[in-house]
Formats: sequence, C-alpha cells, structure tokens
Amino acid sequence: MNKLFSILLLFLFFSTTVFSQTPNDCVNAIQICGNSNIDLDVAGVGIQESFSNACGMVENNTIWFRLTFEQAGNFGFILTPNSTAITEDYDFSLFGPTDSCSNLGAAIRCSTTNPQAANQGNNLTGMNTTETDVTEGPGVDGDSFVNEIEVLNGETYYLLIDRPVGNSPFSLEWTGSSQFPNPPENQLSFDDVINLNACDTIAPFGDGITQFDLEINTLALAGNQTNIVVSYHDSEENAVLGLNPLASPYTNTSNSQAIYARILNTISLCFITSRINLNVIEIGIVTPSDFELCDNVNLPSGISEFDLTLKIPEILNGLNLNEYTFSFHLTEDNAVTNSNPIPSNFQNTAPEIQEVFARVEEITTECFGYVAINLIIIPPPDAFDTTIIQCDEDGIPEGFTTFDLNQIFDDITGGASNRTVEFYVSLADLENDEDELNADAFENYFNLHIIYALVTNTITDCSNIAEITLQASSTASNHTILEVCDDDDGTEDGFYNFNLNDTLNEILFGISPDLEVTFYNSYEGALIEDNPLGNNFTNTIPYQQTIYARVENMNACFGISNIELTVFKLPNIVIQEDLYYCLNTFPQTIILTGGLIDDTPNNYYYDWSTGEDEFEIEVNEPGTYTVRVTSTQGCFKDKTINVFASDIATVTEIQVTDATSNNTISVFVTGEGVYDYALDNPEGPYQESNIFENVSFGFHTVYVRDIENDCGTVSEIVSVIGFPKFFTPNGDTFNPRWQVRGVSNDFQPNSQVLIFDRFGKLLAEIDPLGPGWDGTFNGFTMPASDYWFVISLQDGRTFTGHFALKR
Repeated sequence: MNKLFSILLLFLFFSTTVFSQTPNDCVNAIQICGNSNIDLDVAGVGIQESFSNACGMVENNTIWFRLTFEQAGNFGFILTPNSTAITEDYDFSLFGPTDSCSNLGAAIRCSTTNPQAANQGNNLTGMNTTETDVTEGPGVDGDSFVNEIEVLNGETYYLLIDRPVGNSPFSLEWTGSSQFPNPPENQLSFDDVINLNACDTIAPFGDGITQFDLEINTLALAGNQTNIVVSYHDSEENAVLGLNPLASPYTNTSNSQAIYARILNTISLCFITSRINLNVIEIGIVTPSDFELCDNVNLPSGISEFDLTLKIPEILNGLNLNEYTFSFHLTEDNAVTNSNPIPSNFQNTAPEIQEVFARVEEITTECFGYVAINLIIIPPPDAFDTTIIQCDEDGIPEGFTTFDLNQIFDDITGGASNRTVEFYVSLADLENDEDELNADAFENYFNLHIIYALVTNTITDCSNIAEITLQASSTASNHTILEVCDDDDGTEDGFYNFNLNDTLNEILFGISPDLEVTFYNSYEGALIEDNPLGNNFTNTIPYQQTIYARVENMNACFGISNIELTVFKLPNIVIQEDLYYCLNTFPQTIILTGGLIDDTPNNYYYDWSTGEDEFEIEVNEPGTYTVRVTSTQGCFKDKTINVFASDIATVTEIQVTDATSNNTISVFVTGEGVYDYALDNPEGPYQESNIFENVSFGFHTVYVRDIENDCGTVSEIVSVIGFPKFFTPNGDTFNPRWQVRGVSNDFQPNSQVLIFDRFGKLLAEIDPLGPGWDGTFNGFTMPASDYWFVISLQDGRTFTGHFALKR
C-alpha cells in the first residue's frame, strides 16, 4: 500500500471547523497516484459542495479524490466497507473529465442504493464491466454497482465517496486497464524511516532537545528526479496536505521526534511522505547536587578546597568514566568554548557560595555538555569551652573523682539540636580519631584536668572543638536519716514511700539553702548524675537502705550526702479478739492481754481504754476494750477485744407428751449463752434441738449445757407415763409384776390404778407407788389372758387399756 494512503486514516479525527484543510472538500482532494489500493475512513463534510447528480446524493461523511490518468483504458473500482454489516451504506459520484472543482458539472456515474433496503447480499459498491446502468438509487433502486468508464491519457476526474449510514472505514480497489501516474521516490533510503542524529548542545542537558539542520537531506531525497520539491512538516497530516512547513534549523520538541518529508512532483502533483526520526544524542549528564564542604578553620572564613573530580561520577550518572573527558570553568561561556579551565583541586574565590561549571565531552561522538556545580561552605557548629566541678567524696582528698561528661552536653553545644559530642584526652587523639573517652564515667588524673570535646552537626557532618576543664571539689553537705513506721499502705513489708524533700533542711543545714539537691540510688549514680530519683521514693531494699543526695551550685558539685532510710516494723500483735464472760461466775475475772506474737512484753508500751498500762488486765464485765501497743521506736498498733456475755441456762418449762406411741420431751430455757441438750447422760450425746422424740416411759434426766463459754450444765428429772403391754409372773426375775410407769412420790403419787378381767370384774386396786400387780386374785393365780386397767392420774388425766398376762 502506498504511504500516501496509509496515513489518510487519520483524517477521521479532523474537526469540521478546519474543513478547508481536509479532503472533505473538492479543492483538497487526494491526488491518486501509482494505482495503489486505499484503506481509509471518512468523517465530516467540510463545505457542502455545489454539484448535481441523478442519484439524489448529498454529503454526509465525505472524502474527495483527484484521479489523473497517465495511460488510457477502462476504469472501475470496488469500495468495500471494513464491516460486513448490511447496514453499512456507502454512496459515490464521479465527475469529469475536468481539472477544476468549480466546473464539476453533473456526475457521469453515481450510486446511492441502500444495500439493506435493496436486499443485497453484501454492502459493496463501485463500477465494473458487467453493469450497464450509469446511475442508480436512492434506496431500493439498483444493486450499488454501475458501468465503468473509458478514460484518456491526461484526463482528470473527481471521485466523491459518502457514507450516509454506519461508522465503518472502507477500502478502494482500482480495476480496469487505465493507469495513474507514478509518485516520486525517496532517493535517500529504501527504508520507511530516516534517522537524523544531532548532539544535545542546548542546556539544560539531558532533556533531549537540540537544533537540527533539516535541509541536510533535501538533495539526497530528490536525487536526480526532476520537478521535485521537498518540504518538512511536524505531522503526517500536514505533510499530506502540504501545510505548515518547518523552518531549518529546527528545534525538536521531544526525543525521539518524528517529522515528515513531503516529496512532491510539481507536474503530476503526486507526492510521497517519508518519516524522519529526529534523534538527539544525549551524553546523559545530569546536574549534580550541591558540593558542600565544612569551613576549613586553617583558611579564611568561608573558604575551603574542593576536589571537583568527586562530582564527575554523579554528573555522568552511571556512564563509563573512560568514555568521557571533562574540564572545569568559572563561567558558562568558558565551558561552552572550552577555554580558561580551572584546576580540579579548586579553592573557592567567593566565600560561602560560588558557582563553577563542568564540561563533559563524549570521546566517540565529540558531543559535549556542561552543568553548573554549586560550591557551598557550611559553617562549623558552635562549641563552647566548659568547666565541670565534681565532688571528691571518696574519703581520699587527692582531687581525683569520676565525671559524667554527658551532663554538659547542652553547655558545650549551646542546646542546639542534631549534635553529637565525643571526648578525647588530647588534640592528637581527637584529630586521629583514637581512644575516645567513656563519657558516662571518666576518672581524672589531674586537678585541674583539660580534655577536648569534638562537636559534630549530624546533618552537615561539620565539626568544631571545645576545651573541657575538669575540677574536683572537696566541699561537703550534711548526712541525714529518714525514719518511718511501716504503716503507709496497710501492707507490712518494709517498704515505704518517702518524701525525700523532708531531708533538705538537714542536708543544707549550715550552708546555702539555694543549692540544688538531686537524689540518687547509688553513690556512683550521684557522682556521675546517672538515673536521678524522684522526690517521692519507695525504698527497694526492705527496712533499711542508703541513698544519696547530690548538692550542686550552678551545676558544680558541692557535696554528696548519705541518707539512711529506715522502715521500723510495727508491733506484731493480734489486732482483733473475741472473748466471753460467764455472768454466773461474777465477781470472778478474766484476763485480757496486749496480744503480742513472738516477742517480750517488756519491749512495748500499753495504753488500755480502761486507763491501765500493763500487758495484761482483768475484767468481769462484758464490753469492748482497746489497747494501743507501741514499740520503743514509737510505732504502734491497736488491738480491739470484744467481751461478750454468756451464762448457765435457766429451765423455764418442760413439756411432756406421754402415754403415746411417740413420747416426746420439750425443754425450754432462758439465758445469755448458746445451749445444747442431752437425755439421761451428762456426757451426751448432746443435740442442738430442745425436743427429744420416741422417749421410753419412766423417769428421765434432761441436761442443758452452755457451749458458748462453758458456763455450766443444769439438769431436770422428767416423768413419762407409760403402760407395759404384758408381764410374766412365772417365778423368774423378768417382768414379774405389772405397774404404771412414771409415777413416784415426786410425780403424781395420788393416782389410782384399777385392774379388771375381760368381763369387767375388778380384780385389784394397786398402789401406784408399790411394786405392782402379781397376777393373783384373793390368793389364786389368774390364768394367762388379757386384762384391763383404768388409771386416774393426780393431774386429772384418765387412761384405759389392756395388757397380757403370760405364763
């Protein structure tokens, strides 16, 4: 496909507002040359042209072609939409022969058939040898093809293509024996693309922008062809239309940038375009970062010596150093002309900041560039000479002690941020970076002792030196003690939260009260001011611990004081006790004690609520008694003793339910004690319940004891009336007589007992206090049988029943 037509696809994107520059109009028609097939798109109408045709064709989306024939013959074509959709509808009109858009006349061929409406099998259109009609359409009329034409050499025709329906591009295939004139040829290269190279000689370098001599290829492009004009354009569209030619020399806008040469035959108006790539040869240098050096204290202020070659690797940005030469210059002009170089070891001539230029040239291409290097002098950090006065409190007044050099960090640096400080015993060690001192704990060996501090700005890495004078002081502050009882938090553990400010008056007694006092856990900590304590301190060793107070005057050590912290134990006593007093023992007394545990009573003082002051007191009244037990150190605890009343029981009533199958005894008492109960045995077993069940008939003793304080036991005899079910008067010793049980001289002695046989005959009236009935009547032995009784008790109750006599 000819290059001319390959670029016409881009016309789709032209705005209709620039119709005078597009092939939508006849005057801008595309000249067809070389019988090449065409594949392009169409959009827009430009100016609505004034023309006529027999097919009712109007412009919707149009493109014009100018057809000039170099060889006579028949001429036809086939237009094929890229889409096979039957809805894609293309129309055309052919005008001529004529060489003027203003004299088109009526179309000699046209087709506006709609392929879908005409029920075509495809959406092609064009001119061929088989059709006989010269016009057809619109709508259902025709099959989209009309008869081809015969043309003569030198004749010119105009072909208008229109797409009324659809959005598909199209292609054109020329048919027949006629021929178009051939376009000119590119005589410079058989390749599609020509590369034009130039050095990047325009600052800033590395941006791919420089100047190109476009005319350098003009004669080579035309060669020995005649009637040839060559122009250069920034786009293929402009090259096709011959618009906006570029002037030479030309400054490119990007790297690599494509421009286009238009090679035009002025006779045939055929042309071709050739792409030219403008390639900028970049040596790849970049502007380096600022070259910063610390102020050289051995040179005038703001002056230092720069090794400019140190910036070359940064300027080359990874390029091979061996492929380049370089030089340094004071001005940009000198860098361009490569004149008046300066030495690479350059001592700046303008203090604090100066600009110089590095020229870099590629050896193989001789392309060069230059960049500015900013030389900047960084001032050194402040370093202030400082004196430290430290206490010599080790008992040997030789003037040697331990110094914490870190404490003067802000004094040396002036409180500036981003600083480090290193200490050396001599300037030689400092300059050689040898034997840095331990700043946490340095022991002087002179008094006065001068050492050196290297102050470094961690951002600029610049340094300065200060002298540090170490001086030992033998002045002293007062030692003191803090003593407390272990009563601070309810836990007796030997730890106490001390208010260390309570020691200030004693420590500073006799010296200036304006001195600063700081507390430390150890002597070493106080000496080097490491890990100071707060004013409120809880001892870490129980009961007894020594801490230290550092006294300073304007950050100079005045003295170090010992502070003895003592936590006294509280008396170890029982703090609560409950006792009982038996009211029935009054006026006897009980003993109350101070409750000491594992200690001697004489080691303490006692203060009773009764006013007494002995370890033991005697009382005979219930109540609450308190005693304060105080150690010889003044630490105390209080004990509370509750004396509760207790008493022996008083039986107020005994209720008996007897003569039943479940005899019971209920005992009712009063008293201050807590009681339990037993039946018949003073040793028990005792029970909490005051009711006894299933009690046998006869006499029983009830026991009631005080279990709260063992105040004593009371007893009562109880009668339970009952009647035996049988008796056996057979001569042995078991059950020989029948008698009512539970009657005695003390219990219902005036009761009556009558015995009857089963026929109601009175057999005997027996004495309720006697041995009972022996089973005889009037001296005769009564037979084994059931007998009946009637008992009238003294309390008014009457019982009847029967029993068995067994022989």
